[in-house]
Amino acid sequence: MTIFAKILAGEIPATFVYEDDHAVAFADVSPQAPVHLLVIPRKPMKSLHDAVAEDTKLLGHLMQVCRQVAAEAGLSESGYRIVTNIGKEGGQSVEHLHFHVLGGRDMTWPPG
Repeated sequence: MTIFAKILAGEIPATFVYEDDHAVAFADVSPQAPVHLLVIPRKPMKSLHDAVAEDTKLLGHLMQVCRQVAAEAGLSESGYRIVTNIGKEGGQSVEHLHFHVLGGRDMTWPPG
């Protein structure tokens, strides 16, 4: 069971900044920017690579949640970055689809 599955099951405490039947969002415990939120689906899915056609609506919803939590965090005017990592070489450390919403500072490119 991943740390995110444990958060969803209530086994690990997290304060949700967003919650509905399909997704939750909460602050990253190891922030890489002044604002660093994680948006995860309630549906278990290892990564974006594992999404299938039936997940299209859910994926769109997750993007809307990213937009909403970024706006609520005050990032709409200054800008922000949304990132998902896929696999070990892509930097994925938790095998549960998640999106990082990062902002509050200038983002560099390439990212790393």
